[in-house]
Amino acid sequence: MDYDDSDRRNGPAGPAPAAVKFLIAGGFGVGKTTMVAAVSEVEPLRTEEYLTVASVGVDDVAGVAEKDTTTVAMDFGRITVSPELVVYLFGTPGQERFWFMWDDLVLGALGAVVIADTRRLQTSFGSIDFFESRGIPFVVGVNSFDGYQDRTVAEIREALDLDPRVPILMGDLRQRAVSRDVLLTLVDHLMDGRE
Repeated sequence: MDYDDSDRRNGPAGPAPAAVKFLIAGGFGVGKTTMVAAVSEVEPLRTEEYLTVASVGVDDVAGVAEKDTTTVAMDFGRITVSPELVVYLFGTPGQERFWFMWDDLVLGALGAVVIADTRRLQTSFGSIDFFESRGIPFVVGVNSFDGYQDRTVAEIREALDLDPRVPILMGDLRQRAVSRDVLLTLVDHLMDGRE
């Protein structure tokens, strides 16, 4: 019996959709898990664990003392743009002790969102350095919890020492429309880089 597997992607339902991978990164407690949950069409995969006394002195909870869980591997969500295109979102762990996973998570990623919290901008430096050193395009989404904005875009750009071409958006990333707009800005930024 002859078997032709030259086009195994085509099944009864037709070709499999193309996949695009984006990372959602930033410091501990800035809203990565929240952003993935806000835009994912499926219940996101979360790898959160409760903070324990073992993390005291290891994890910096300054500014997020009410936070009692942390992502220990990744968050995962999906957005079907069309039958031909699916976007996969991978939220990175925020604490430095889990950063070794980023090298695996970044494989195949077209771009990233770095989430910043103006109360703790220094927690964004590691993510920005990571993507800049690897030449991965990114945008910055400033999570303005409940509309709280204590700095302008220009002040944030200067504090983070960002290239003027890196887009910065401000908004409450718990809102689906805001998180969607950040992702659309990333797509535009990627397209601008191709011209």
